[in-house]
Amino acid sequence: MMKILITGGAGFIGSHVVRLFVEKYPDYLIFNLDALTYAGNLENLKDVEENTNYRFVKGDINDPEFVNKLFKEHQFDGVIHLAAESHVDRSISDPLSFVKTNIIGTVNLLNAAKELWANDFDKKLFYHISTDEVYGTLGETGLFKETTSYDPNSPYSASKASSDHFVRAYGETYGLPYIITNCSNNYGQNQFPEKLIPLFINNIINNKPLPVYGDGNYTRDWLYVKDHALAIDLVFHKGKHRETYNIGGFNEWKNIDLVKVLCDQMDKKLNRPSGTSEQLITYVKDRPGHDLRYAIDASKINTELGWKPSVTFEEGLDITIDWYLNNENWLNNVTSGLYKTYYDKQYS
Repeated sequence: MMKILITGGAGFIGSHVVRLFVEKYPDYLIFNLDALTYAGNLENLKDVEENTNYRFVKGDINDPEFVNKLFKEHQFDGVIHLAAESHVDRSISDPLSFVKTNIIGTVNLLNAAKELWANDFDKKLFYHISTDEVYGTLGETGLFKETTSYDPNSPYSASKASSDHFVRAYGETYGLPYIITNCSNNYGQNQFPEKLIPLFINNIINNKPLPVYGDGNYTRDWLYVKDHALAIDLVFHKGKHRETYNIGGFNEWKNIDLVKVLCDQMDKKLNRPSGTSEQLITYVKDRPGHDLRYAIDASKINTELGWKPSVTFEEGLDITIDWYLNNENWLNNVTSGLYKTYYDKQYS
């Protein structure tokens, strides 16, 4: 039986990947390792927690003794590494936590995998999930390719760029089999509401301001989380070792245009007069080092592996809004405690 460790499996993207692998591969044993920090939520996986091929392990990748013991005990065949601090604003106020988790935590996993697989790299894989933010910023034209030079501008993207380099270095130095993917902004069900789309859905529901940085003309590519999970599945099983694949949604949107589409859909679903939610838009002081534009060229994964998004942004957004409206208890549960304290500090 193949044993796969998925780190950060109780988080937003991780929970979708865990569920997909548990349900699709009953002959695999899936281990979900998560520290259950503010963004980790086991409610995201209630539907698979009783499956016989699923195991949850609470633990911190920053603890090398714990990580080494876990690898030796369970003899993993593959690692899908999603555990990360991922919010740019938090990285500006607390960069050290991003260094610890994203860099040191990744190296702890690499060391454990290197030691476990040292005499037999055959059919093993360390799959590292990263971000398009490592490439820096684009002007009005151009796309990030797998060959684009790294130029990170925030503590978050710098920490992810460093972890990418460590993964490649372990491949070159020790022969560790690896793949790296760099994805664009994810959205969808179960996303913690510090991110733009669930944050604004929650605020519209509660008639709270919609804080838009600067002039709102920052551009991002948006990727539906279930399409990302399908891409991860495909790359894990069919991708070439020591390769990088960019995963994007072919959905470029300026923030302010996205917010207006979201407002329009929310007004319709909440039976509010058209334009009601747009009145909540509030422009706030820009974030330091805010990158102007990200845009992914995902032609490599499309050409080599046949992957492409299954939904348009409007379709994915419609599904996402419906999920949050039908799961307000989930939303209420996660918008308390640490999140509320952070939100008040960040946007007040």
